Amino acid sequence: MTDDEEECQCPEPPPGLPGWLATFADLMSLLLCFFVLLLTFSEIDAMKYKQIADTMKNAFGVQKVVKDRDIPKGTSVIMRHFSPGKPEPTPLNMVRQFTTDLPKPQLDEQCEPGKETKQGRKQTTAGQQAKEIAKQTEEMKKKSEAVAKKLTASLKEEVDQGNIEIETKGSNIVIRIQEKGSFGSGAANLRPSFIPTMEKIRHQLAATEGLISVEGHTDSIPIETAEFPSNWALSSARAVMVAHEMLADGRIPPSRIEVKGFADTQPLVPNNTRENRAKNRRVEIVVYPGIAPKKPAVFEDIPDSKPEAPSTQDDFQLRPEEVF
Repeated sequence: MTDDEEECQCPEPPPGLPGWLATFADLMSLLLCFFVLLLTFSEIDAMKYKQIADTMKNAFGVQKVVKDRDIPKGTSVIMRHFSPGKPEPTPLNMVRQFTTDLPKPQLDEQCEPGKETKQGRKQTTAGQQAKEIAKQTEEMKKKSEAVAKKLTASLKEEVDQGNIEIETKGSNIVIRIQEKGSFGSGAANLRPSFIPTMEKIRHQLAATEGLISVEGHTDSIPIETAEFPSNWALSSARAVMVAHEMLADGRIPPSRIEVKGFADTQPLVPNNTRENRAKNRRVEIVVYPGIAPKKPAVFEDIPDSKPEAPSTQDDFQLRPEEVF
């Protein structure tokens, strides 16, 4: 048997590609179309992506950005490559530093067992001070009301006639002197018949404490006379005259009194009727029991330090270095 006859005994392959290859190609095509469709349907949410990126950055400890103008806190060459932070020694032979300065809670100092802490003592002290202040304010308010009642009783006739009004604002006492019965129209001199009323007011206020403010007020009608060119001058002059009567017998020291003129800047009621304008023309004596009077400044005698005049002609001679 020859070699050609042996080769002809092998079976011939079937025509075309194997059958399984068509199924495999169809499966690959379907998978490719499926992923292409997924890609076309997908949308990228920028906000959600940014949130995820920030979360991952915080979780993995990304170094914060430090501007060049900040002064580095590191002291070694290695630390210059990191963001500035306070280096701290560690048991291991490595360099560590913190990149964020977080506020640390303050530790409360613990006192002896059974006693309050330092923070607790501070809160207790602040509460006690607030209670004492409230108590003192209430006592001053009661004293002011008592003084106002005495004034109202001693000036009952003037109060009934509407020439004087007395009221309290907190711990302050307000004695309101109306123009009717006290001043003439456009004048700053007190009427002689009103001097006894001022004596009663002075007698009651001499027994009180605190600052006394004498405040003059006018209505909105402008005044322009030779004596008073404006309402400011008239209101101030009336306040000064009342202050002079307060100091008449010397029982009230001048350091307790201050004088103010407000013209028509602080009306009680609108200046739209004749009655309202008459009510706004007034002088108020306001007593502030909680304010101590100012102490007068004391100036020490300063000796005159005048340069002595040259006595001889030699004093006028120039030194060699002064000659140009």
